[in-house]
Amino acid sequence: MSSVTILPQGAGYGVVVGIGFFFSLFMIGLTAVQGRYTPWSPRNSEEFSSASRSVKPGLIASGIVSAWTWAATLLQSSAVAYKFGISGPWWYGAGATIQILLFAMLAAKLKLNAPYAHTWLEIVGVRWGTLAHGVFMFFGLATNIIVSSMLILGGSATVTALTGMHTIAACFLIPLGVSIYVMVGGMRSTLLCDYTHTTVLFIIILIFVFTVYATSPKIGSIQRMHDLLSAVSAAHPVSGNAQGSYLTMRSKNGLIFGVINIIGNFATVFQDQAYWQRAIASRPASSVKAYLLGGLAWFAIPFTLATTLGLAAVALTGDPDMRELSPADVSAGLPAAAAAAALLGKGGAAAMLLLLFLAVTSACSAELIAVSSLLTYDVYKRYINPKATDQQLLTMGHWMVAFYGLVCGLAGLIFYYIGISMGWLYEFMGVVLGSAVVPIALAITWSKANKHGCIWGSIAGFVAGVIAWLVTASTLNGGAVTVETTGGDYPMLAGNLGSIGVGGIISVLVSYIWPEDFDFESTRALNRPEGSAAMHHEARDSIEVSSNSEKKDPGSSVVKPVTPSLAEQEKDELDPIGLQKAFKFATWSSVALLLIMIILIPLPLFFAQTIYGPKGLGAWVGIGIAWTFLSAFTVVLYPLFESRQAIVMIMRGMIKDIFNPGSGKYVSPTSEKA
Repeated sequence: MSSVTILPQGAGYGVVVGIGFFFSLFMIGLTAVQGRYTPWSPRNSEEFSSASRSVKPGLIASGIVSAWTWAATLLQSSAVAYKFGISGPWWYGAGATIQILLFAMLAAKLKLNAPYAHTWLEIVGVRWGTLAHGVFMFFGLATNIIVSSMLILGGSATVTALTGMHTIAACFLIPLGVSIYVMVGGMRSTLLCDYTHTTVLFIIILIFVFTVYATSPKIGSIQRMHDLLSAVSAAHPVSGNAQGSYLTMRSKNGLIFGVINIIGNFATVFQDQAYWQRAIASRPASSVKAYLLGGLAWFAIPFTLATTLGLAAVALTGDPDMRELSPADVSAGLPAAAAAAALLGKGGAAAMLLLLFLAVTSACSAELIAVSSLLTYDVYKRYINPKATDQQLLTMGHWMVAFYGLVCGLAGLIFYYIGISMGWLYEFMGVVLGSAVVPIALAITWSKANKHGCIWGSIAGFVAGVIAWLVTASTLNGGAVTVETTGGDYPMLAGNLGSIGVGGIISVLVSYIWPEDFDFESTRALNRPEGSAAMHHEARDSIEVSSNSEKKDPGSSVVKPVTPSLAEQEKDELDPIGLQKAFKFATWSSVALLLIMIILIPLPLFFAQTIYGPKGLGAWVGIGIAWTFLSAFTVVLYPLFESRQAIVMIMRGMIKDIFNPGSGKYVSPTSEKA
């Protein structure tokens, strides 16, 4: 394949600008419909930043899948399949799923210990004061910047490779359209966008799966894939794999990547406000369910896509339509795009471009609203204007979305020009972020966590991780410390282990020796609304009884709250006993799934050194396809089912406006009484 791009440059601008602005207009339209026909209006800061804490589990699960589907999910997962064979997709998928599953425990504790918090940093600030707030803000914002940079780097590299679009233009235009609809609609708009993107994402993934394993004349079957992979293994054995084969879980470098992946992704989940934001936005009774469903559904995306396009890139080695990939191309995550173009020509390249664009923009929207919340509540309100009104907070939230959209483009551009690729950054993130994972988890969940142990543990872990990373790189490469030498498996492994290990050990050890006795009452009182019930419960109940109200008064869209009283419903959902049970369920289920996905399945297969035949590969691929269909049902069809009452409410309001203009607008019960 020549160096000439398979798609014209105009296609890159068409997708990034055209589709970007189309989705912006689409989301702005949905926001307008939501504001007119439902109780949810993004004109207050609570709805803008946390969707009034009323979102049901299916939509939260869809949002989790979308926020966790980075450029790296599609590109890096296929790159490790290209490098290590079938072990790569498993270690990428499982190594980044368990964090979401374990986060279900933090979501339960968040609802129990700080049900009205806007950000996780607010909790740290109330519990441990300004020093801790500042230290952990560094880790939180560093997480957001690194994640955003990976999104922009991966997206711009692939757009440039497929279309020739200039990297600088891609870096700034990708976040532009996203910023527009996030500024207008806030958190709920972000979740609706997540749902739309996730739906298209699963459709395109299934197209690639059936093309590779059923219809493509280049591969077209499990047997043909097995034969091609076996031939490449014989010609170019994989270092560290059993018999040099791509068809084995016995991969030393794959296992090393798995450890790095696990540590790094703990940091980017536990410290990223985007995931806390979804826990905050969810209803208390369903937050655990949402994270367990979302984590399990997400696994199918990297596992199935990498088992499809990553292995196809290997199988098509030497094919005249397959681009020859350099180590830099692999580090940039280009095997998936190259395989898609080789299999389906311009159609495959266009599908991959759209898939990547949707993943990048959806995850970018999550980062924009997350950082906006941090800067609004933890910088502006805490340090600049503690008595800020709701309108001032809303305005600041809008400005911070625009500001961070610009920062995203600049950060991606800086890393691009200093020669840092998405793959390098992906393995590096745990080195600088891993030290704060355990301290943050302890701050939210453990009453005995020691303030000084957690603060200095995170700082010491950061220093230890960087030292271990640089010393290992220097020692193994004759004193040479470059981007290439520091990006090796062993330096990254040493840095990741040093960071999370030292940070965790110091914070836990100091907390056991000098335990605190914190009762979380101050965090439970944080942002607690005045009165017996919060406004968002009234709105949610209005939707649930809209159909009954319609029957009683078909000429009005005004709805009445139902019994029991709103105060009793709030008390029920925030019942400490119920939330403690949810925490225990989250603990047992997430730990059990962790053991299954990280220990019980991959390690026996690793030590068995089995080289899979056609039937073994067929079972491996079949599991991925079945999991993908179940995931699609969970995050595409289930949210529609659970939101059926709200959908009916909107449809009725629109029909009323058609036949009697102005009669369909939602009017709250409070307004009616007034």
